[in-house]
Amino acid sequence: MKLAGKVAVVTGGARGIGRAIAERYAAEGAITVVAARKADHGERTAAAIGGDAYSVPLDVTSKDSIAAMVETVVGRSGRIDILVNNAAIFDLAPVLEVTPESFHRVFAVNVEGLFFTMQAVARHMVERGGGGKIINLASQAGRRGEALVSVYCASKAAVISLTQSAGLDLIKHGINVNGIAPGVVETPMWDEVDALFARYEDRPIGEKKTLVGAAVPYGRMGVPAEQAGAAVFLASDDADYIVAQTLNVDGGNWMS
Repeated sequence: MKLAGKVAVVTGGARGIGRAIAERYAAEGAITVVAARKADHGERTAAAIGGDAYSVPLDVTSKDSIAAMVETVVGRSGRIDILVNNAAIFDLAPVLEVTPESFHRVFAVNVEGLFFTMQAVARHMVERGGGGKIINLASQAGRRGEALVSVYCASKAAVISLTQSAGLDLIKHGINVNGIAPGVVETPMWDEVDALFARYEDRPIGEKKTLVGAAVPYGRMGVPAEQAGAAVFLASDDADYIVAQTLNVDGGNWMS
Protein backbone atom coordinates (compact mmCIF):
# COMPACT_ATOMS: atom_id res chain seq x y z
CA MET A 1 0.00 0.00 0.00
CA LYS A 2 1.43 3.33 -1.09
CA LEU A 3 0.14 5.48 1.80
CA ALA A 4 0.34 3.10 4.75
CA GLY A 5 0.29 4.94 8.06
CA LYS A 6 -0.02 8.41 6.50
CA VAL A 7 -2.58 10.89 7.82
CA ALA A 8 -4.46 12.50 4.93
CA VAL A 9 -7.02 15.31 5.04
CA VAL A 10 -9.38 15.66 2.06
CA THR A 11 -11.42 18.85 1.98
CA GLY A 12 -14.79 18.61 0.31
CA GLY A 13 -14.36 14.92 0.96
CA ALA A 14 -17.99 13.96 1.45
CA ARG A 15 -18.94 13.57 -2.20
CA GLY A 16 -17.74 13.57 -5.78
CA ILE A 17 -14.02 13.68 -6.50
CA GLY A 18 -13.19 14.32 -2.85
CA ARG A 19 -15.01 11.20 -1.72
CA ALA A 20 -13.36 9.08 -4.41
CA ILE A 21 -9.93 10.28 -3.29
CA ALA A 22 -10.76 9.68 0.37
CA GLU A 23 -11.92 6.13 -0.39
CA ARG A 24 -8.79 5.38 -2.41
CA TYR A 25 -6.49 6.83 0.23
CA ALA A 26 -8.08 4.60 2.85
CA ALA A 27 -7.62 1.60 0.56
CA GLU A 28 -3.95 2.56 0.23
CA GLY A 29 -3.52 2.46 4.02
CA ALA A 30 -3.91 6.13 4.97
CA ILE A 31 -5.78 7.36 8.02
CA THR A 32 -8.26 9.38 6.01
CA VAL A 33 -9.95 12.50 7.34
CA VAL A 34 -13.07 13.63 5.51
CA ALA A 35 -13.27 17.40 5.99
CA ALA A 36 -16.69 18.70 5.00
CA ARG A 37 -18.78 21.84 5.50
CA LYS A 38 -21.87 19.75 6.18
CA ALA A 39 -20.80 17.69 9.18
CA ASP A 40 -23.50 15.05 8.75
CA HIS A 41 -22.41 14.40 5.16
CA GLY A 42 -18.81 14.01 6.26
CA GLU A 43 -19.77 11.64 9.04
CA ARG A 44 -21.76 9.43 6.67
CA THR A 45 -18.92 9.27 4.17
CA ALA A 46 -16.34 8.45 6.85
CA ALA A 47 -18.61 5.74 8.24
CA ALA A 48 -19.05 4.26 4.75
CA ILE A 49 -15.27 4.24 4.22
CA GLY A 50 -14.81 2.54 7.58
CA GLY A 51 -11.52 1.52 9.13
CA ASP A 52 -9.58 4.45 10.57
CA ALA A 53 -11.45 7.08 8.56
CA TYR A 54 -13.16 9.89 10.44
CA SER A 55 -14.67 13.27 9.67
CA VAL A 56 -14.11 16.82 10.84
CA PRO A 57 -16.24 19.87 10.08
CA LEU A 58 -14.58 22.46 7.87
CA ASP A 59 -15.72 25.74 6.35
CA VAL A 60 -12.77 26.88 4.25
CA THR A 61 -14.06 30.46 4.23
CA SER A 62 -13.47 30.68 7.99
CA LYS A 63 -9.91 30.96 9.31
CA ASP A 64 -11.17 29.80 12.72
CA SER A 65 -12.70 26.69 11.15
CA ILE A 66 -9.47 25.93 9.31
CA ALA A 67 -7.44 26.31 12.51
CA ALA A 68 -9.89 24.10 14.40
CA MET A 69 -9.66 21.41 11.72
CA VAL A 70 -5.87 21.30 11.93
CA GLU A 71 -5.96 21.26 15.72
CA THR A 72 -8.54 18.46 15.77
CA VAL A 73 -6.66 16.24 13.32
CA VAL A 74 -3.28 16.78 14.97
CA GLY A 75 -4.82 16.17 18.38
CA ARG A 76 -6.43 12.92 17.27
CA SER A 77 -3.90 11.53 14.80
CA GLY A 78 -0.71 13.31 15.82
CA ARG A 79 0.10 14.93 12.49
CA ILE A 80 -1.01 15.68 8.93
CA ASP A 81 1.11 14.14 6.17
CA ILE A 82 -1.13 14.81 3.17
CA LEU A 83 -3.61 17.56 2.32
CA VAL A 84 -5.95 17.40 -0.65
CA ASN A 85 -7.51 20.82 -1.25
CA ASN A 86 -10.65 19.74 -3.07
CA ALA A 87 -13.44 21.94 -1.66
CA ALA A 88 -14.84 24.20 -4.39
CA ILE A 89 -18.00 25.75 -5.74
CA PHE A 90 -19.19 26.69 -9.22
CA ASP A 91 -21.19 29.50 -10.75
CA LEU A 92 -21.85 30.60 -14.28
CA ALA A 93 -23.16 33.74 -15.98
CA PRO A 94 -22.35 36.03 -18.90
CA VAL A 95 -19.74 38.65 -18.02
CA LEU A 96 -22.35 41.42 -18.05
CA GLU A 97 -24.47 39.55 -15.51
CA VAL A 98 -21.83 38.47 -12.97
CA THR A 99 -22.66 39.91 -9.56
CA PRO A 100 -20.17 40.99 -6.91
CA GLU A 101 -21.78 38.45 -4.57
CA SER A 102 -21.15 35.57 -6.98
CA PHE A 103 -17.60 36.73 -7.74
CA HIS A 104 -16.63 37.02 -4.09
CA ARG A 105 -18.31 33.73 -3.12
CA VAL A 106 -16.44 31.73 -5.78
CA PHE A 107 -13.08 33.28 -4.93
CA ALA A 108 -13.70 32.98 -1.18
CA VAL A 109 -14.00 29.20 -1.48
CA ASN A 110 -11.92 28.27 -4.53
CA VAL A 111 -8.96 30.58 -3.99
CA GLU A 112 -8.88 32.17 -0.54
CA GLY A 113 -10.17 29.06 1.21
CA LEU A 114 -7.76 26.81 -0.63
CA PHE A 115 -4.82 29.11 0.05
CA PHE A 116 -5.37 29.53 3.77
CA THR A 117 -6.09 25.83 4.28
CA MET A 118 -2.82 25.10 2.48
CA GLN A 119 -1.04 27.70 4.60
CA ALA A 120 -2.37 26.34 7.90
CA VAL A 121 -1.45 22.75 7.08
CA ALA A 122 1.94 23.75 5.68
CA ARG A 123 2.71 25.61 8.92
CA HIS A 124 1.98 22.43 10.85
CA MET A 125 4.17 20.41 8.49
CA VAL A 126 7.07 22.85 8.88
CA GLU A 127 6.76 22.92 12.68
CA ARG A 128 6.60 19.12 12.87
CA GLY A 129 9.39 18.56 10.36
CA GLY A 130 9.54 15.69 7.92
CA GLY A 131 7.82 17.38 5.00
CA GLY A 132 4.51 16.42 3.46
CA LYS A 133 2.40 16.42 0.33
CA ILE A 134 -0.21 19.03 -0.65
CA ILE A 135 -2.43 18.46 -3.68
CA ASN A 136 -4.65 21.25 -4.99
CA LEU A 137 -7.62 20.47 -7.23
CA ALA A 138 -7.65 22.84 -10.17
CA SER A 139 -9.58 22.23 -13.40
CA GLN A 140 -9.19 22.24 -17.14
CA ALA A 141 -11.19 25.48 -16.81
CA GLY A 142 -8.09 27.02 -15.25
CA ARG A 143 -6.16 26.41 -18.47
CA ARG A 144 -8.38 28.64 -20.64
CA GLY A 145 -11.27 31.09 -20.62
CA GLU A 146 -14.90 30.25 -21.32
CA ALA A 147 -17.48 32.84 -22.31
CA LEU A 148 -20.00 31.96 -19.61
CA VAL A 149 -17.57 30.76 -16.96
CA SER A 150 -15.25 33.73 -16.45
CA VAL A 151 -15.13 33.77 -12.66
CA TYR A 152 -14.81 30.01 -12.14
CA CYS A 153 -12.12 29.80 -14.84
CA ALA A 154 -10.22 32.65 -13.19
CA SER A 155 -10.47 30.97 -9.79
CA LYS A 156 -9.03 27.73 -11.10
CA ALA A 157 -6.28 29.56 -12.98
CA ALA A 158 -5.42 31.10 -9.62
CA VAL A 159 -5.23 27.61 -8.11
CA ILE A 160 -2.70 26.57 -10.75
CA SER A 161 -0.65 29.72 -10.11
CA LEU A 162 -0.78 29.32 -6.32
CA THR A 163 0.30 25.70 -6.72
CA GLN A 164 3.35 26.83 -8.67
CA SER A 165 4.32 29.55 -6.19
CA ALA A 166 3.67 27.47 -3.08
CA GLY A 167 5.48 24.51 -4.59
CA LEU A 168 8.58 26.60 -5.24
CA ASP A 169 8.49 28.13 -1.76
CA LEU A 170 7.69 25.07 0.35
CA ILE A 171 9.92 22.45 -1.24
CA LYS A 172 12.80 23.74 0.89
CA HIS A 173 10.84 22.35 3.84
CA GLY A 174 10.35 19.00 2.11
CA ILE A 175 6.73 19.83 1.25
CA ASN A 176 5.72 18.93 -2.30
CA VAL A 177 2.86 21.06 -3.58
CA ASN A 178 1.28 19.87 -6.82
CA GLY A 179 -2.13 19.97 -8.46
CA ILE A 180 -4.61 17.99 -10.49
CA ALA A 181 -6.69 19.53 -13.27
CA PRO A 182 -9.72 17.32 -13.90
CA GLY A 183 -11.70 17.61 -17.09
CA VAL A 184 -15.45 17.10 -17.21
CA VAL A 185 -16.30 14.61 -14.47
CA GLU A 186 -19.68 13.02 -13.69
CA THR A 187 -20.33 14.39 -10.21
CA PRO A 188 -23.30 15.94 -8.40
CA MET A 189 -21.76 19.34 -9.17
CA TRP A 190 -22.09 18.69 -12.89
CA ASP A 191 -25.86 18.41 -12.53
CA GLU A 192 -25.77 21.99 -11.22
CA VAL A 193 -23.44 23.04 -14.03
CA ASP A 194 -25.71 21.44 -16.63
CA ALA A 195 -28.74 23.27 -15.24
CA LEU A 196 -26.94 26.61 -15.50
CA PHE A 197 -25.88 25.94 -19.09
CA ALA A 198 -29.45 24.93 -19.89
CA ARG A 199 -30.63 28.30 -18.59
CA TYR A 200 -28.11 30.49 -20.39
CA GLU A 201 -27.78 28.50 -23.62
CA ASP A 202 -31.49 27.63 -23.87
CA ARG A 203 -30.85 23.89 -23.84
CA PRO A 204 -32.88 21.01 -22.42
CA ILE A 205 -31.58 19.57 -19.16
CA GLY A 206 -28.92 16.96 -19.84
CA GLU A 207 -27.94 18.12 -23.31
CA LYS A 208 -24.81 19.99 -22.24
CA LYS A 209 -23.52 16.94 -20.36
CA THR A 210 -24.06 14.79 -23.43
CA LEU A 211 -22.25 17.27 -25.66
CA VAL A 212 -19.23 17.80 -23.43
CA GLY A 213 -18.89 14.07 -22.85
CA ALA A 214 -18.92 13.37 -26.57
CA ALA A 215 -16.28 16.07 -27.14
CA VAL A 216 -13.72 14.41 -24.84
CA PRO A 217 -11.09 12.59 -26.95
CA TYR A 218 -11.45 9.56 -24.67
CA GLY A 219 -15.11 9.45 -25.68
CA ARG A 220 -16.97 10.21 -22.46
CA MET A 221 -17.00 12.23 -19.26
CA GLY A 222 -14.73 11.02 -16.52
CA VAL A 223 -15.83 9.50 -13.22
CA PRO A 224 -14.51 10.57 -9.80
CA ALA A 225 -12.50 7.41 -9.20
CA GLU A 226 -10.38 8.21 -12.26
CA GLN A 227 -8.96 11.24 -10.42
CA ALA A 228 -7.97 9.17 -7.39
CA GLY A 229 -5.02 7.40 -9.00
CA ALA A 230 -3.28 10.70 -9.70
CA ALA A 231 -4.01 11.83 -6.15
CA VAL A 232 -2.43 8.67 -4.75
CA PHE A 233 0.61 9.06 -6.98
CA LEU A 234 1.19 12.71 -6.04
CA ALA A 235 0.82 11.85 -2.33
CA SER A 236 3.24 8.94 -2.51
CA ASP A 237 7.02 8.65 -2.35
CA ASP A 238 6.96 8.08 -6.12
CA ALA A 239 6.27 11.80 -6.57
CA ASP A 240 9.05 13.12 -4.32
CA TYR A 241 10.83 14.82 -7.24
CA ILE A 242 7.67 16.42 -8.64
CA VAL A 243 7.29 20.04 -7.58
CA ALA A 244 4.80 22.80 -8.51
CA GLN A 245 3.14 20.85 -11.33
CA THR A 246 -0.54 20.51 -12.20
CA LEU A 247 -1.37 17.19 -13.84
CA ASN A 248 -4.16 17.07 -16.41
CA VAL A 249 -6.52 14.13 -15.81
CA ASP A 250 -9.10 14.90 -18.44
CA GLY A 251 -9.30 12.21 -21.10
CA GLY A 252 -7.17 14.27 -23.52
CA ASN A 253 -9.18 17.50 -23.41
CA TRP A 254 -6.16 19.70 -22.80
CA MET A 255 -2.47 19.29 -23.61
CA SER A 256 0.12 21.26 -21.65
